[in-house]
Amino acid sequence: MHVIFREYNPFDLWIWLEFSITPSQMEKQYVEEVFNSWFFLGKLGGFNAENIQVQDTGLDISYMDYDTDAAENSMVSLMHNMGEFEYEGNWARCWFDLGTSDAIALDIVINALKQLSNEYVTLERLYIGGENEDWPIKGSESRSAFIYDEN
Repeated sequence: MHVIFREYNPFDLWIWLEFSITPSQMEKQYVEEVFNSWFFLGKLGGFNAENIQVQDTGLDISYMDYDTDAAENSMVSLMHNMGEFEYEGNWARCWFDLGTSDAIALDIVINALKQLSNEYVTLERLYIGGENEDWPIKGSESRSAFIYDEN
């Protein structure tokens, strides 16, 4: 799976997937579960790079002292909104407002999708941001509940 970054706006972000063939209902379900799980964790503040105490400790975390005060005093890092998945041929896309979640969120979803592609659903490309010329985002029902497009 190739990962390509295009124009990036965390508050108005499209994520595009190119499958090797038109995905089946089961394959669509797998992909949507990855993104739904990712978004739910983000909505709960799971992607807060300011508070990654376990990661920062290193390999030996036995009997680690977790600083609850530091966790409470870190800036909130929440995802805000997720649109509905849309499909066209061998393409899928979904709109996100990543809010104040940190970029570690993207690393995590990329890692999950790479493994999904290796084991369950062959994904050719993952595009973060931008727009496909042959599938305009203007007027998308996925995003319209959250964003008002001006003419």
